[in-house]
Amino acid sequence: MATQDDAPPPPVPLDSYKQSLLNRHTENHFTAGDVVRDIIIGVSDGLTVPFALAAGLSGANASSSIVLTAGIAEVAAGAMSMGLGGYLAAKSEADHYMRELRREQEEIVAVPDTEAAEVAEILANYGIEPHEYGPVVNALRKRPQAWLDFMMKFELGLEKPDPRRALQSAFTIALAYILGGLVPLIPYMFISNVKRAVTASVALTLVALLVFGYAKGYFTGNKPFKSAIQTTLIGAIASGAAFGMAKAIQQ
Repeated sequence: MATQDDAPPPPVPLDSYKQSLLNRHTENHFTAGDVVRDIIIGVSDGLTVPFALAAGLSGANASSSIVLTAGIAEVAAGAMSMGLGGYLAAKSEADHYMRELRREQEEIVAVPDTEAAEVAEILANYGIEPHEYGPVVNALRKRPQAWLDFMMKFELGLEKPDPRRALQSAFTIALAYILGGLVPLIPYMFISNVKRAVTASVALTLVALLVFGYAKGYFTGNKPFKSAIQTTLIGAIASGAAFGMAKAIQQ
């Protein structure tokens, strides 16, 4: 029976020509997707929520000190909430992987012929002929850990999560939220007049949203300028709505 702690089979060495091709080839794929996603989540909410809160309180004619105090409290609470959400999401993903791993281990032992047939079906879906995938199936049956890894990836579409992922996600999202959330509050730290402070906050935050939106589009493979405009519009609409609601309620 394959177990989680079984060492993976040693890799089969390539011939010298293929190895030389790999040595000369440099992969340019972006592999920090999870970290970038966490940063995007944290900064996006960090820029938008405190921005809307500060605009709303400014619309209610609160003083700069009150806006700053409420904003910092929101940033602290939001960072903890967002960080906890990121931790629970990553932990749930890891727990799901382990449940499916145990289930697949049991199936390989209990119904190996059925699992081998599933391997054949997976390979056949790639257009591989029976005489071509037959040796592959037989080779996997001799290597339980490799067989298990193959089924997890190609049957279930699951990648083994990094055991440190949950804590890293929580820390990254929380820190990104704090950094984003402090941007719209900076003017209130130095400008006592709330009207001038909110004007400076709007200008500073819109610039930050433009830069953030551009970077988000660049790293996610979307059109950077389009992403910058969309991100800025969302932030502007959120803050404008909060400001207008505060004004309407006050009247």
